[in-house]
Amino acid sequence: MTERRDEELAVEDSGPSHLRLTARLNTSALDARRGVTRLHPEVIAALGIREWDAVSLTGSRTTATVVGIAPPGTPAGTALIDDVTLSNAGLPENSTVIVAPVTVYGAKSVTLSGSRLATQSLSAATLRLALLGKVMTVGDTVSLLPRDLGPGTSTSEATTALASSVGITWTSELLTVTSVDPPGPVSVQPNSLVTWGDGSGGSASTDTAVAPSPTGQVTVTAPTEKSTPAIPFDDLKGAHTQAGRLAEWLKLALDEPKLLETLGATANLGVLVTGPAGVGKTTLVRAVCAERRLVELDGPEVGALRPEDRLASVSAAVATVRDGGGVLLITDIDALLPADAEPVATLILTELRNAIGTKGVAFVATSAVPDTLDSRLRSPDLCDRELGMSLPDGATRKALLEVLLRGVPSEGLDLEEIGSRTPGFVVADLSALVREAALRAAARASADGKPPALTQDDFVGALSVIRPLSRSATEEVSVGSVTLEDVGDMVETKQALTEAVLWPLQHPDTFQRLGVDPPRGVLLYGPPGCGKTFVVRALASTGKLSVHAVKGAELMDKWVGSSEKAVRELFRRARDSAPSLVFLDEIDALAPRRGQSIDSGVTDRVVASLLTELDGIDPLRDVIVLGATNRPDLIDPALLRPGRLEKLVFVEPPDAEARRAILHTSGKSIPLSDDVNLDALADDLDGYSAADCVALLREAALTAMRRSIDAADVTADDVAKARQNVRPSLDPVQVDSLRAFAEGRQV
Repeated sequence: MTERRDEELAVEDSGPSHLRLTARLNTSALDARRGVTRLHPEVIAALGIREWDAVSLTGSRTTATVVGIAPPGTPAGTALIDDVTLSNAGLPENSTVIVAPVTVYGAKSVTLSGSRLATQSLSAATLRLALLGKVMTVGDTVSLLPRDLGPGTSTSEATTALASSVGITWTSELLTVTSVDPPGPVSVQPNSLVTWGDGSGGSASTDTAVAPSPTGQVTVTAPTEKSTPAIPFDDLKGAHTQAGRLAEWLKLALDEPKLLETLGATANLGVLVTGPAGVGKTTLVRAVCAERRLVELDGPEVGALRPEDRLASVSAAVATVRDGGGVLLITDIDALLPADAEPVATLILTELRNAIGTKGVAFVATSAVPDTLDSRLRSPDLCDRELGMSLPDGATRKALLEVLLRGVPSEGLDLEEIGSRTPGFVVADLSALVREAALRAAARASADGKPPALTQDDFVGALSVIRPLSRSATEEVSVGSVTLEDVGDMVETKQALTEAVLWPLQHPDTFQRLGVDPPRGVLLYGPPGCGKTFVVRALASTGKLSVHAVKGAELMDKWVGSSEKAVRELFRRARDSAPSLVFLDEIDALAPRRGQSIDSGVTDRVVASLLTELDGIDPLRDVIVLGATNRPDLIDPALLRPGRLEKLVFVEPPDAEARRAILHTSGKSIPLSDDVNLDALADDLDGYSAADCVALLREAALTAMRRSIDAADVTADDVAKARQNVRPSLDPVQVDSLRAFAEGRQV
């Protein structure tokens, strides 16, 4: 058993839910007013979170921020907080702040209030760009300073837009958060609706078509023409096929309509471009339409308006594109035409039909969540064609990095390795990765005075910070750097997982050559505390996989259809971030035998949804499902048949040799006296799990503290007394039952 395994178990067993720290003002200009709290690395580990996760700060009120690592030399008991966040938490400097992990959801909508200059000058798109990645609650004060750190945050594009809209005073503007949806701490995402307190969303430009509100204030934003320059067609790495198809459709519909009419077809063209957030849907459309007249509408910005203003904005855009022809582009149209549409949606769809029915006009819409769209948008007289964009593979990510780093000074970069270590990353994530690496390189160059240059270490460090957009709102298993080779025991378990999980991803050509499909899923079963979760972390690190974890019955919901939807969303996220692992911990609570529940059939429907996802029409490509349980006999048998969780792997409790390795590893950080014989102790701990062994040494250290608060070491007597409190947790009957189950499956 390895050192990291025991450390992981110790953290899992003893991690606090909150800590009391001393709040100090963060004087760094890099973090000023940006909503970042700096903590010591040991504090971040103790809270069970990672850098750029969120925490709640409680003083006289509670707020939430993202967490960064404090500079070297910062005391562990100190939280470095910027002045705006201190005010949000109601904290004077040097006071006590309660810091705790907090769940943050992606914001569906955020409403703010601000100065007259800001509300009249800033469009919702620019406002959203400035606040991207920031965590906020109702009543918080936030600045317009972009959080140029971490995943999915703003770039210099936000700075340029803010300076041109507000002027030199934009850096001192402070806004107040008046409402958020869903309630609680939220993070501003690329598809969030960000509006002003009156629901206007600001004004977009001087050529904006407007409609008066009841108060006489301008509330309608309208289209802009080619507001962002298009990138060269050749830079659309991994999307040339989709770009070529869209260019061909536009050519036939706009340039050669008579060819279609001769063949009895109409020249109308409506296209829906779908794909994960940040994959480059809008960029693709702009590149294809570089030589055409392109009229754009921002879906979230217009969708945030009142119904009558929404219709007015779309009508203005349609009138603009019909007057002279061209392409009408509506980005993130799901925010404008959601599935639960209001009556005004019918009128908006009519306006779009009028646009498509005009000669010389084409309509293109983009969406990252097409399942939430108004189904009428896909009717034959609207978007009768759909273009799907998928996540880039390793080779495509390498090509995208080459484009992003074109002309950037670098030393010894291995872009192929970086591409292989970024599963689930889209071009927006890779751009954030480059920014984070650049920050590290710039800080180094500033300190040593040498010319700046990106190195491989800069990117390796950035990879520990950047989290892809596909997993920005989901919980992940902390993977780390431990691989299967670092796991000293579990030989049979490691071999079984290598064959079932890693071989299909690393050697797909061999499976194809032999004419067989790889295993779809694996079930790990064994007694509690024997390292099932740890071996999943090691497996994910070895295969460079993203891990989507669900514990117990987290997917269960009392509302009809919600649980099944949660299952579909889980597997959709896994497909979007492939290659990936779907880890279903305590799967016996999630998928018990059907027909035995008394929960109105919710459990049975969840099992049916799991079966459909595992063995349904939509195949799981580069997605492995891994379940863990200590009661395999309770799982629905249909889930364990071939084609589903077909590979069953028994995780044995640690034997004497494994216990010896665990004790030696956990004892490295504990000053043990010479009379403590760990080898003899390991032989005498029959029935102890890995977690029990770690807990025993921890209790021995506490016993030494009870003996004397100034104790310098842990003695054999302390260990003996600790054994009276830490009893073996392995149930011999349960272990025998699990072994019998394993032998029965092997017969």
